Amino acid sequence: MNTIYHIDAVVAKGTDEGTGDSGQWTGDRMSTVQSHRDLIVWQKAMDLSVLVYRLAEQFPKTETYRLVSQITRAVTSVPANIAEGHARGSSKDFAHFLAIAKGSLMETETFMTLAVRLEYIDSNDAKDTFELLTEISKMLTILRKKLLGTGNRG
Repeated sequence: MNTIYHIDAVVAKGTDEGTGDSGQWTGDRMSTVQSHRDLIVWQKAMDLSVLVYRLAEQFPKTETYRLVSQITRAVTSVPANIAEGHARGSSKDFAHFLAIAKGSLMETETFMTLAVRLEYIDSNDAKDTFELLTEISKMLTILRKKLLGTGNRG
């Protein structure tokens, strides 16, 4: 089964796989999302993690326990917080974890910018990563606003 559900600008793909989570934190179209894996924003955050890990392999070995450690921790926190928030019982809790995911995303962007400035990676090699960072940031903001039902800063 490969049904597509629209959550305004955030799209989720439904599959038969998942954790069995009820996904019932709002009672509207969001309740059709059965697992965090159904959320495109989570899928893109996982893609971002893979991209960043591959780029971090190019960093000097002296950065293994410094910048590599920080950037990989930050980038993996993004999908992890989306997943944890989805597993929570309320829209407010989910929105809180999306805010944490957004903070980790901004940490990742900062560490990527530093890696480019330090010339550990070429800016052209990081272009797709920065584009994906921006896309995920927008998706997190939209989803968070929808969960809170407000136009507050995301």
